[in-house]
Amino acid sequence: MAAHAECGQASYYGPGLHGGVTANGERFDQYAMTAAHPYQRLNSYVNVTHNGKTIRVKISDRGPYTGGRVLDLSYGAFAALASPSSGVINVCIAKS
Repeated sequence: MAAHAECGQASYYGPGLHGGVTANGERFDQYAMTAAHPYQRLNSYVNVTHNGKTIRVKISDRGPYTGGRVLDLSYGAFAALASPSSGVINVCIAKS
């Protein structure tokens, strides 16, 4: 596994945005394994780790727009790592 490039807090987005257009031009599917990141290349993949569990997500959008967060995960990607009721989790991101 690649060295972690970035660690911090992540939240999720989805409800209310499902079906909208993302920064890469695709329709946002809140159940897909995607994420929003401020500078990772669009359409690239990163590994996101939380509490020893790692998932692979596609960077399809820009964000997060809430201060102090390093990543916004789609609802489905967040749910693969933690209960959505957690709201915010600590993650580490590494290029895939």
